[in-house]
Amino acid sequence: MRLIILGSTGLVGRYLLDLALANPDVSHIVAPVRRAIPAQEKLFAPVVDFDCLPDAPWWQADAIVCALGTTMRKAGSQQAFRRIDHDYPLLVARLGKQNGVNVFVLNSALGAKAQSLFFYNRVKGETERDLQALGFGSLTFVRPGLIGGMREERRPVERMLQILFGAIGPVLPSQYRINPAQKIAQAMLDAALAARPGVHAIASDLLV
Repeated sequence: MRLIILGSTGLVGRYLLDLALANPDVSHIVAPVRRAIPAQEKLFAPVVDFDCLPDAPWWQADAIVCALGTTMRKAGSQQAFRRIDHDYPLLVARLGKQNGVNVFVLNSALGAKAQSLFFYNRVKGETERDLQALGFGSLTFVRPGLIGGMREERRPVERMLQILFGAIGPVLPSQYRINPAQKIAQAMLDAALAARPGVHAIASDLLV
């Protein structure tokens, strides 16, 4: 399988890239990045501007797996957040469709809903809705809650929540427990490899 991975330098994306590199069923990986990353066997990591993506031959693949995402704090504004979490995945999805990709897997979020009163959940829901409109033969939304793992950048509020939810996790309903980043990444890769026809969602309680 030829795989395109978006967000390969993030918490989930790093696990996803490592899992894909180690998987014998994945023959070639394209991981567009904003800054150069170390070369590895079967990996092509072109440095791109996500605001002006090239229509290049390397968009031809069997599946796209998208782990792109940010926070309001890091983005700095709702407009910037939406550009990263909605516009970029849609731009890549359209380029992939134009080049024959028929499988797309998105790291979305628990509570994603286009009609949500909460901006974060609304953007995630709108992204899911707009991806469905593109007509992929296999489309999977992985919907984690709080993602567990050590990030390169500091997210103090998220880290505090991880500690709190880790302590009270055993008494929480399963959908609200911490979802380890590696489990999310594995679910995403498995969905891409399986390429089940139709639209599917993997809920947070399956990622504990």
